[in-house]
Amino acid sequence: MKKCIVGLGIFFSLISSAFSQEFSYGLKGGVNYSMGGQITGESSGVGNWDETIEGTPAYGFHGGVFGQVNFGKFFIRPEVVYTSLELDFEFPEKTSTYSVQKFDIPLMIGYNVWGPLDIFAGPSYSNILDSALMGNELEDPIVVQNTPINAQIGAKVEFGRFGIDVRYEHSLSNAEVQNLDIVRSEYGVNRAYFDDARINQLIVGVIFKIGGPGLNERRRRACY
Repeated sequence: MKKCIVGLGIFFSLISSAFSQEFSYGLKGGVNYSMGGQITGESSGVGNWDETIEGTPAYGFHGGVFGQVNFGKFFIRPEVVYTSLELDFEFPEKTSTYSVQKFDIPLMIGYNVWGPLDIFAGPSYSNILDSALMGNELEDPIVVQNTPINAQIGAKVEFGRFGIDVRYEHSLSNAEVQNLDIVRSEYGVNRAYFDDARINQLIVGVIFKIGGPGLNERRRRACY
């Protein structure tokens, strides 16, 4: 992961030197609305909870850096982002939170539709740092995704240094069934299966541009 970050830093520096009038960079951060997940209780045994429930969407957050190289109306936008996600599972006795922390490296290809409005899409490499379901007693980590690549699509608007970025991320992994052993006395569930640990998300971020062209652009005053 460190090699990826260093490599992106070198990439930003080289691109900035080669395209000084077309390269911009800055910070970004905001909220994430997580969706997905499914758990089924094991039906064997008298009185065991054996229902299937889906994850209740919850909010997380993200923060990171970006660079953007413009080629006329088209652009390439690499990013490095830390992301924290959550989903809630409403078990019989208590709600359990499924949390995931990861580093994302999206590489977006975009197009300027009009003025400040851009659209973009591309792959996002995800490095899972930690994943856990509250109440699960098994030591094996939860496999969030069996491929590191997700897909993103979105749009953004920028005015001078500031902008708003809205995008959707879809997991490209296959669902992978995993065993769970949950504290029954606390959650009302014993053995269960994580049928689908994948998370899709709606991402809303605020952009702050540190360097690049058009940082001090303002709307022109009308002349009378």
